[in-house]
Amino acid sequence: MKRAVVMGGSYAGLFAARVLSEYAEEVVVLEADEAIGPDGMGTRAPQRRQLHALLAMGHSQLERWFPGVTAELVAGGALLGEGDDVRFYMDGRLKAPAAGTRMLGATRPFLEATVRRRVAGAANVRLVTGQAAGLVVERGRVRGVATADGEVLDTEFAVDATGRSSRLGNWLEQGGWDRAPVARMRIDLGYATGTFRRGDELGSTVVVHGSPGPASGYRPTVTEAGGLVAVEGDHWSVVLAGYAGDRPGRDPEEFRARMRRCVEPLRTVADTCEMSDTVETFHVAESMRRDYQRLGRFPGGLVVAGDALAAVNPVYGQGLTLAALQANSLAAYLRSGAAPQDPAWGYFRRAATVVDAAWQLSTTADLAQPHVDGPYPPGYPLIRWVGDRITAASIVDATVNTTYTNVLNMMEHPRALTRPALLLRAARVLLAGTGRG
Repeated sequence: MKRAVVMGGSYAGLFAARVLSEYAEEVVVLEADEAIGPDGMGTRAPQRRQLHALLAMGHSQLERWFPGVTAELVAGGALLGEGDDVRFYMDGRLKAPAAGTRMLGATRPFLEATVRRRVAGAANVRLVTGQAAGLVVERGRVRGVATADGEVLDTEFAVDATGRSSRLGNWLEQGGWDRAPVARMRIDLGYATGTFRRGDELGSTVVVHGSPGPASGYRPTVTEAGGLVAVEGDHWSVVLAGYAGDRPGRDPEEFRARMRRCVEPLRTVADTCEMSDTVETFHVAESMRRDYQRLGRFPGGLVVAGDALAAVNPVYGQGLTLAALQANSLAAYLRSGAAPQDPAWGYFRRAATVVDAAWQLSTTADLAQPHVDGPYPPGYPLIRWVGDRITAASIVDATVNTTYTNVLNMMEHPRALTRPALLLRAARVLLAGTGRG
């Protein structure tokens, strides 16, 4: 390819640009948010200010595409947590240790700014401030990206990474193409992030996550859902989540009061640490995914990535990892010898594999919330019953919890939780009475 254009310069767009830099003479990243600076902060995407988890699979893929980036992040103030530095609680109980646990503590802006510098440092990548306003499609393939200021960027390949509010469906319809079918699940999630000055109050702790589980009916109103991460600048980044009428607000004292209803490490930070910034809130009405595989025809030279393809409940921390895995799908598609000017069915098929896994995991968990009313997958009552037992066993058994944690970190497919050996072990744990509580 002579030129590829990536619409959207956030995390998913940057990963796509990194992949395309190996296949195109020039890669142009078109980012609408002119306020994004070296710190990675912008004004158009307020969720950047929220605490983001980088799951184990996301971390491994970050290092794969940007070798040495972990050391660079740590040198800049990020923290790497392993073993007892990473603590997961469920229903107020510290979970059994999971083998190989390793997580990075960093804010989304810091992480994204580091990735942006790496991408911009490639000789054939150019970052441009501008907003995509449409596509030029000729003879069934994308030949250009129109910008809001009237310019047309000629291209042989385009990536839509403009987020969940992508207007690609409108552009396709305007050109006589069908828009992709959309699957939705209404979750009505609210979450808030507060920043606190960090001392030695929690020792070497890097990550703490507490969530409601089977004993509380997975209801955050019974057991508060929240987490904290040690991040650059000697700070704690604390996130609290709630659904429907129990969403957290911006009031600092209310935020501290909710922290005091969480697990012990969050209570300690609430009682001993100074808040160093305002509380930032964000609301997500629904999880959604666009299924391009169901279309009968599609312009050649066009793919979709990031939240523009699928945006699931952010409390599970899958977004950044999905973006990296979709970049893997793009690399595998281009490496297969597929002609870039043809419809990218091979990419969408590969991307659907990882999206399906994330969607299955998040939506099945969301259905445990009393206000979420479907759609329910076939056999949901049995799925829920088995899932509750595996979750309960994971609290007290290290073997079960290692597989459980690997699935949550997208290191293993959700089907790993249905292996007969794991189910048998979970049953033995619960029958022995160690999972009761």
